[in-house]
Amino acid sequence: MRYGSVIVAAGGSALLSFCLLAVAIGTDYWYIIDVTKPNHTGADDLSSHSGLWRIYEGANSSSVIPSFTANMSSLSELERHLLGLHKVVVILLPLSLVMLVFGWIFGLVSSLARSPKLLAGSATHLLLCSFFTLCGVSIYIKYSNRAMEEFEQIVSPADLAYVHVSFGWSLALAWLSYSLEVTTGLLLMLAATITHMKGRYDSGVVIAML
Repeated sequence: MRYGSVIVAAGGSALLSFCLLAVAIGTDYWYIIDVTKPNHTGADDLSSHSGLWRIYEGANSSSVIPSFTANMSSLSELERHLLGLHKVVVILLPLSLVMLVFGWIFGLVSSLARSPKLLAGSATHLLLCSFFTLCGVSIYIKYSNRAMEEFEQIVSPADLAYVHVSFGWSLALAWLSYSLEVTTGLLLMLAATITHMKGRYDSGVVIAML
């Protein structure tokens, strides 16, 4: 496999993963609740969708998720636990996004230098980004499932029959970004291996000519 092709693929994968994660963080379709209760004229007002920062209820109502501004003393233990999980998510995912920028820069410098050590370091950095993204998405799923369990305890089974919950396309984009971050890291590791093997081959040729 050619070094140039691997580097181009890694660069494209890193750029795409950044774009997907940025869109995921900035959109509000991580979690969707559809209510289709019959004989209810305001069914649309009962449905909602949410992102990392806001919750939208109906067509015009929205509210900010008070992860860092809520008065913790007035909340129950469960509510404090849920907000704690949410804080971790909104810290990890933007942090991963920032790290992706530096990872792309480090990868570009490493590829131009053709240094196996620098390429391996850049690959490790990208894999660390993917770990943060994975943790953020996994914790968000845990947070959503725990919130839904609490919701099921306070709503009657008859009403729950008309409620459909699902994870939205924003979460799917975050998962795609994670897989591309892993792919980028592995491609940079492959580039480091190719460069290392080429260096050993060139050294062997030089020694053979002496």
